[in-house]
This record gives sequence, C-alpha cells and structure tokens, in this order.
Amino acid sequence: MAIKILLVDDHTLFRSGIKLLLQRNPEFEIVGEASDGLEGVKRAKQLLPDVVLMDLNMPGLSGLEAMQLIVEDLPQTAVLMLTVSEQAEDLTTALKNGARGYLLKNIEADYLTQAIKRAAAGEPVIAEAMTAKLVMQFRSGSNAASAPEREKLTPRERETMICLARGESNKEIARHLDVAESTVKIHVQNILKKLNLSSRVQIAVYAVEHGLDK
Repeated sequence: MAIKILLVDDHTLFRSGIKLLLQRNPEFEIVGEASDGLEGVKRAKQLLPDVVLMDLNMPGLSGLEAMQLIVEDLPQTAVLMLTVSEQAEDLTTALKNGARGYLLKNIEADYLTQAIKRAAAGEPVIAEAMTAKLVMQFRSGSNAASAPEREKLTPRERETMICLARGESNKEIARHLDVAESTVKIHVQNILKKLNLSSRVQIAVYAVEHGLDK
C-alpha cells in the first residue's frame, strides 16, 4: 500500500515541485496539501496521512506548533520537518517535541524518498549536515549519565542505543551487531520502556544528552 503524504508549505512553487517529484514514485500517494500550519493541522486530521512534510517557518501557526498538534492528536503520523533552517536550536526543539525527522530543502531527491520511507517505518531521519550540530548542541550542556542510568540497560541495549544515536536503521543495526532485525526491535522496545521514552528519535536525543552515544 502506498505511503500517504500530506505536504505543508507556504511556498506554492516549492510545494508543487515536491508533489511532482513524489508522484512519480508509485510507493507514494499525495493525499493533500496545505499552505500554512493551521490548515495543515486540519488537513492532517481529515486525511490521516502516514507522513507529513512540514515547513518550519510559515505565517500564522508555525511548523513547530503545527507539528506538535499533529503529533499529539495523531501519534501514528510521522512529521518530517523540511526546511532551510540549519539552526541547531530549531533541530533540537523539533526532535524534542515529536518530529520524526529534520530535513533540509537542499537534499537530493533520492535522499528525500528514502527518508520518507524510513519515517513511515517508524525510524528517525536527520539530514546528514545536521547530525554533528545535534551532537554538539546536546554535549555543550549535558552531563554523562550516572551509573544507575547506565545500569538500566543491558550491554546489547547500550550498543543498540549507540547505533540509534548515529541514525542507523534496524537493518543497519542488525548487520552491525550481527543479530536479527526482530532482535533489534526488541532491544528498542526495551530501551523505550526502561527510559520512559516514546520514540526512536527520543532515544537518540537521550543518548547524546546523557553521554550514552559512545
């Protein structure tokens, strides 16, 4: 079944270009468009997309505000921020508040299509150019995790967390750890429960923030 996508961007020309690009791929279905955050929230509730491509800066309700409302009401919908902003604060704010990923508008077409597929599969996606900024942002104000924090996780779960912090997919983690993908999924679920987190993105952020990414 095709991945249902909602496009939310106040630039009509850019939105049309993305729509034309994605419509060429039979794996995607563009179910709707919106030109601002408020309209995006309304359309998301009506159309129930699998993935929302959301601009960051829009008039009225911003992309971050719209994203939070969508994530709150539609937790199964993945919101990918698609923006020109390379500010680390925008990146960390988006991820902390529920975005499945953060992409820059200058990415290659193939990268975008793969990112959408990964997001729809529940995996976090961060533009490569922003990964280093994410790490620096959290390390600048973070402290290493205490022993009790580390002891919550098994050695395999800690290894899985390190891979998640690098942005690896389940398939990549399984190859790296020489285990089955189903085993990786179990490790991820255990980490979520033990650390009281709700998404893979939050695991990655938590790992960097608490010095558990190495």
